[in-house]
Amino acid sequence: MEHLTIDEEDLARCLWTIGDVTRLRILELLPGSPDCSEGKNVSQIADELDLKQSTVSNHLARMRTLGIVRHTKQCRDVYYWIDPERAEQIEAQLRKALKLG
Repeated sequence: MEHLTIDEEDLARCLWTIGDVTRLRILELLPGSPDCSEGKNVSQIADELDLKQSTVSNHLARMRTLGIVRHTKQCRDVYYWIDPERAEQIEAQLRKALKLG
């Protein structure tokens, strides 16, 4: 798959966003594809991390804004997952910045 590149400012925003401990914990719970059987909704994430739903919603909104996570609505629930293409873009740019690839 061909990667679209991201610029240094975009990479910095993404790293700052995922550098938050709570957001990292949220990412660890999410699948890397839009598989609703593994996807998590806000309530499930809040319960698993012992956080308020509003806190989880705010963190997810920040990550959604940068395209780090995606979501789909099914009935009354919204399920979240990590956007694999965006994750690959971030990884590729970070590897380039660290001269690892």
